[in-house]
Amino acid sequence: MMDYQSVTRLTANRMAALQAPGLTRKGGVASAFPMTFDVAIIGAGIAGASLAAALPPALRVVLIEAEEFPGYHATGRSAAFWSETYGGPFIQPLTTASGPFLREPPASFSPRPFLSLRGALMIGTAHEEPEVDAFLREFAQSGVVLDYVAGKQLDRWLPDRRSYWDRAIWEPTNSDIDVAALHAAYLKAAKTNGAQVAVRSRVSAIRKIAGGWIVSAGDDHFECGRVVNASGAWADDIARLAGAQPTGIRPFRRTMVQLRVDAAVPAELPLIVDIGGNFYFKPEGRGRIWLSPHDETPSAACDAAPEEVDIAIAIDRFTKVMRWPVIAVERSWAGLRSFAPDRLPVFGEDPACAGFYWCAGQGGFGIQTAPAISALLAAAITGEEAAPPYQGIDPAFYAPGRAGLKS
Repeated sequence: MMDYQSVTRLTANRMAALQAPGLTRKGGVASAFPMTFDVAIIGAGIAGASLAAALPPALRVVLIEAEEFPGYHATGRSAAFWSETYGGPFIQPLTTASGPFLREPPASFSPRPFLSLRGALMIGTAHEEPEVDAFLREFAQSGVVLDYVAGKQLDRWLPDRRSYWDRAIWEPTNSDIDVAALHAAYLKAAKTNGAQVAVRSRVSAIRKIAGGWIVSAGDDHFECGRVVNASGAWADDIARLAGAQPTGIRPFRRTMVQLRVDAAVPAELPLIVDIGGNFYFKPEGRGRIWLSPHDETPSAACDAAPEEVDIAIAIDRFTKVMRWPVIAVERSWAGLRSFAPDRLPVFGEDPACAGFYWCAGQGGFGIQTAPAISALLAAAITGEEAAPPYQGIDPAFYAPGRAGLKS
């Protein structure tokens, strides 16, 4: 379960967006909006909200959210960074294509950018030189700017590191991302397009009818032409309700910790990532850092909570990197990251279930790729061409019918 401070901070913008004119909150009471739609999107996290915003106003759209407010699960628990290399070379085209929108959104969408430049260091030790070399080779043809640094060059960023961390890759484009503002902007844009949001509406049945579907959530029934499965960790469960074949998407728990340390943590400290995949951390205010042990623990779809052992592992790994004494664990939280078997996102129409679309399996990169994925999926739903920044991406590579998914 999320801690109180996190819920309070992350809820404000989303609730403001929900309460704007045209968006009706409901839950076990008669709703003010019509119950017939062109598109019903199940899940109002970043995947569902960005798609609702990308669909044209001519379509009647409803976002059906099980929780009290959108973004309660994975979206609201992100480590909040944008990295062109995160997720690997097959995710990078989606991330890179999303960058211009996040750096310079249209004025009608947001008055300010969602990214603030930080930079990232993927650090390693002498015995991890092969991993460093492999990482550089993997992105050599991608166009992503990466620089090898070693030895005393690292003192520029990490003078207080332990000396055996002596080589790294510098990714200068890495940025912090304002997740709450982005999600709220998508909800507001969806509202402007006429979309409705139903919260506290847990889907219990999906039934195929002539010309579309009926999605049931408690006593409410939404008739629609198309269903989009943007339900994150619950994606395969929703597919089964619709009679679609599950894709093998599984949720995994990721732990985050806010530490107070006995050191002057530089505000400009880059995101620090272990090249071996055992930790990452970044500054969070004076004398504080956000730290993760980079865990991926298989989990049921649930309201994830951190385990004490994972917090201890994170601190142990951190103290083997930095000479910063840990004073206190100020708070901790966990979220679910859901992956398909091949660790690529799943979006597009189900090849064996007409009118049922997927927008799931986005792992830890769903926020940073949201502009691209939503644009490509909206184009697939409407039959129109995607906007120019995304036309070079082949959506078939991420389609639910591809090889590598559960058959």
